[in-house]
Amino acid sequence: MKPIEPMTFSFRRANPVELAAALQEARVRTMTLFDCLAAVGLDVPANVPLLSTINPPLWELGHLAWFAEWYVLREAESSDPASALRNSLLTKGDDWFDSNTVPHRQRWSLGLPGSGALQTYCREVHDRVLDRLSRAAGDNAALYPYRLILAHEDMHADAFAYTLQTLRVAPPAWLAALGTPAWAQSEIRLPGGTITLGTTSAEPGFSFDNERTAHAVRLPAFAIDATLVSNAQYREFIADGGYQNPAFWTPGGRSWLMEQECGAPRAWLRDGNRWLCERFDRQVSLAANEPVRHVSLYEAQAYCTWAQRRLPSEAEWEMAARAGHPAFHWGDLWEWTSSPFEAYPDFAADAYREYSAPWFGTHQSVRGASFVTPARMKSAHYRNFYEPKRNDMFIGFRTCAL
Repeated sequence: MKPIEPMTFSFRRANPVELAAALQEARVRTMTLFDCLAAVGLDVPANVPLLSTINPPLWELGHLAWFAEWYVLREAESSDPASALRNSLLTKGDDWFDSNTVPHRQRWSLGLPGSGALQTYCREVHDRVLDRLSRAAGDNAALYPYRLILAHEDMHADAFAYTLQTLRVAPPAWLAALGTPAWAQSEIRLPGGTITLGTTSAEPGFSFDNERTAHAVRLPAFAIDATLVSNAQYREFIADGGYQNPAFWTPGGRSWLMEQECGAPRAWLRDGNRWLCERFDRQVSLAANEPVRHVSLYEAQAYCTWAQRRLPSEAEWEMAARAGHPAFHWGDLWEWTSSPFEAYPDFAADAYREYSAPWFGTHQSVRGASFVTPARMKSAHYRNFYEPKRNDMFIGFRTCAL
């Protein structure tokens, strides 16, 4: 099954017609990813390795439908279990798919319905959501839950895709055709100045709670890579003993390195004098000029110390992305920044209360998008966030001059 052509509009201001088309495209995308996992028996939780970085695909699929049912069909005002106005279509839906109350490890042993039954539930929820959307008003308040569930499903497309990578499963044809282009290496200089980060609740369209509220940040002049650090550049770090020299690593990085016992990025494989890398179910020659991917924050920091560079702050990254410089390329991989994930001034949690607040201070701000991310999700304002140790996502980094 091939997804329909992706829409180029932003989901943040999508009208009901655009939202309906996007929700249908997102569902096709989800099912093509799930079908790849089901084809090798990974639609049965017992067949999925218990890893902290992924969910059982069957649970993930059910969670997507449950989330849409919760915020649209059940008209829940928040993620508070008492806020839903009606019961789930599934008798045990809340017991199975509420990510706030079902611990990660427990998702492998819930006694979920079979794949066919859950796909029937997904179709029923999807059809009812589209029917309700066809009668929805066009104002921000009325469209908020639809924009939220679209963003939620689009974010899970990244998760399904890196699950395929983690479990070495062949991707659908449309995903196999995507990649990360090699851009000419260069550096751009920005004069600094004042940048306004974030939005206000009064602005039209959708925004995530961690993007509010708007506030000014003053930045000095800085120089930033126009492109991501390449495999060739990172290979020089490895050849110079980068993984063996503790001076390049932060205390957290040294602890992580001892636990991992690695000497190269995730999915790199040495074959004599050359490097290979894993791309889903295949091993291919490492392309020297492509951006390095599957690196943790600790690896990015160590490289920067070795190269006598630094990671950009998220404010610097956003200023560069919004500057419109023709050489500045982003959107191929998620990008680590030097900024811990923290609340903007006057933060207030949205209806999806657990989206941001639990992760402040423990996660790192990540900017940009990956080659898997639907175009409608890509925004220079979007704040993603991951634990520093994560290296399974499609993530890289760029550097700044000291």
